[in-house]
Amino acid sequence: MSYRFTVAYWILLFAALLPVACAAIAKWGMFKTPRKDGGYDNHSPRQWLERQQGWRARANAAQANTFEALPFFFAAVIIAHQLRAGQTMLDLLCVTWLMLRIFYVITYVGDMATPRSLIWMGALAVNIAILFSGFR
Repeated sequence: MSYRFTVAYWILLFAALLPVACAAIAKWGMFKTPRKDGGYDNHSPRQWLERQQGWRARANAAQANTFEALPFFFAAVIIAHQLRAGQTMLDLLCVTWLMLRIFYVITYVGDMATPRSLIWMGALAVNIAILFSGFR
């Protein structure tokens, strides 16, 4: 058996970095603003994020939801590999999941509630398909 780092495994890396991107969006443009003027507070980053409103608060919420989605996605990909799912299909499902999650973040930050919820459901359905992709 040949072992290789599959596209699906690369997607795991990109998925793990997605919450970091959400945090960066929430903090965007606030590093040069002094703390006393509401700028980013690296001494108390969580408290600073909790005080944010509008798109910054939504980016932080997208970060939390993205972290919440990772365990099921990671487990589904690993299980699919263990069950020897068809690699091409698994790779395509993983790319689809990642794209949906990126669109999820965009719609969350952009305050598009209905599309965001539909995309969330689509990503969950794709994740379930990943889990069962190796089922025989």
